[in-house]
Amino acid sequence: MKTRKNGIFLAIILSISIGLLSACGQTATGEKKLEKIRLDYAFYSPTSLVLKEFGWLEEDLKDEGIEVEWVQSLGSNKALEFLNSNSIDFGSTAGAAALIAKANNAPIESVYIYSKPEWTALVTQGETELTSVSDLKGKKVAATLGTDPHIFLLRSLADAGLKPTDVEIVNLQHGDGASALVSGQVSAWAGLDPHMAVLEVKNGTSYIYRNTEFNTYGTLNVRTDFAKNYPEHVEKVIELYEQARAWTIENPEEAAKILAEQAQLDAAVAKLQLSRNDFSNPIPSEVQVKALIEAGKVLQTSGIIDSNVNVEKLATELIQSTFATNVIKLEDE
Repeated sequence: MKTRKNGIFLAIILSISIGLLSACGQTATGEKKLEKIRLDYAFYSPTSLVLKEFGWLEEDLKDEGIEVEWVQSLGSNKALEFLNSNSIDFGSTAGAAALIAKANNAPIESVYIYSKPEWTALVTQGETELTSVSDLKGKKVAATLGTDPHIFLLRSLADAGLKPTDVEIVNLQHGDGASALVSGQVSAWAGLDPHMAVLEVKNGTSYIYRNTEFNTYGTLNVRTDFAKNYPEHVEKVIELYEQARAWTIENPEEAAKILAEQAQLDAAVAKLQLSRNDFSNPIPSEVQVKALIEAGKVLQTSGIIDSNVNVEKLATELIQSTFATNVIKLEDE
């Protein structure tokens, strides 16, 4: 009889404890109940604009009482700044920019590939004597430090046998770099779409150097603590990104229209930018790891990543395929 009473007493205590945890916004395991998911959107990530436009994530999470907050990223450096300061849970960046952040102990993982873009190149005025990377020696070149265009510039210089100190790198945000090129304040600019497409269409700019292999992939990164505490919601975000990716592939004209409206671009500019994105391989894999290792070697030579860092280990830790593999496998079944 005493044992039965003790069992009833323990059951009551457990029930009360669970109720108190719920009232405090926690689960029975002690994790805080998820109330909001914060994501960035970026003009260099067209699928993020599609997802934001249609509100699919908001609709899917409504029954769970989870809010969705969108924050604009103007470049990889801003997205990483938001991730590091815990202002967002998911951020869109270039793969190499995420690698630099990871080398500086940023608590992030790359869990989805939103595109393989040709979103950067070395741009100059339409009429110029600059025809090769080697011609940039002694010239001013605008770039946003810590972003894929900056890394593209470093790799291009190295490929041409030049050091970063052989040019004067002017640190400007992407839009300001475009303006500096047009006004003649710099001789060249490590461009980023959509700004790069705008200059091509409206100002007749030309390209000194293009190389899609030097463009690291567009990665969706998540804070490590969020991934650990809410793995099912990481998969949920990827699932909805997959919906946006499929819709973008099937509806390129409409996707370009969304890009044009949200970024306030001409239709021709939006179509050009969208055409420079390959949306075919969303699962992070060894392909991205290898690309990051190659980028990392150049970044070490340039002193941006410490020479003692094991780049291979760093890239492997950054690229995480499990979440995307789970989601896409579920979709295929």
